[in-house]
Amino acid sequence: MKNQDRIPLGWRIFHTVLFLYLGRAAGKVLLNRTLKSKAGSDLRWIKSDLKRFLAAVKLEMADLRPVAELEKLPYTGNRILVELSILTIAAYRVLCREGIDPADARAAIADTGWNIYASQLALASLPFRLTSRDPAVRLQRTVRLLLWFPFSASKAPGYEVKTWLKDGDIYTHFTHCPPQTFVRNLIAQQGDKGELQAFAESWCKYDWPGADIIAGDSQRGHYERTKTLSSGDKLCDMCWKGRANGTAFRS
Repeated sequence: MKNQDRIPLGWRIFHTVLFLYLGRAAGKVLLNRTLKSKAGSDLRWIKSDLKRFLAAVKLEMADLRPVAELEKLPYTGNRILVELSILTIAAYRVLCREGIDPADARAAIADTGWNIYASQLALASLPFRLTSRDPAVRLQRTVRLLLWFPFSASKAPGYEVKTWLKDGDIYTHFTHCPPQTFVRNLIAQQGDKGELQAFAESWCKYDWPGADIIAGDSQRGHYERTKTLSSGDKLCDMCWKGRANGTAFRS
């Protein structure tokens, strides 16, 4: 995919839009927070630092992409999500190379990703928040939409998931997650320098506030999970709850 002429037009458009989003989201985070260096000093980035960061992320993504084997994934949505996980890891690695403390790099990437994820989740759930006042209905309809795209499921190497309703709650038990698999394959080949933790602190912790956005009733605690693939469990046992329990986060 390094040869632009061989990349399909739709994929090139996706990358253009993605980096527009990334530039805006990263600018909000990286230009408006104090970054902690590995030596313990405080850093403030300016626009030239951000520009250099974005250019380096593009190059790092090109190096990481062969590990992902995108061509083997069964659906476009799956490929898009794995591409976003490549972006997450590339951004984390670049920040570390820029001398940022790994823990602070993970936090910055999680905040940047949340800027993108929250806006897209709000957009996806908007039709159901406009057409129903019932948080359970909003959650059920939005999750079903997301399971159709981009979390389209067949079986590994794509997403693998069982879904059912019980007492108004929707359960989604994922037993294979292509973005998480990409990260595990990467660290199996190159060693883990915090990439799996960076993935978990971003992707896996978005679900709690994400469910509250979908429910749209100004309450917290519409999501529960006790097991996570990125923690070494055999599944992600997700439950999207129509009735909030008041818990903002529980891992």
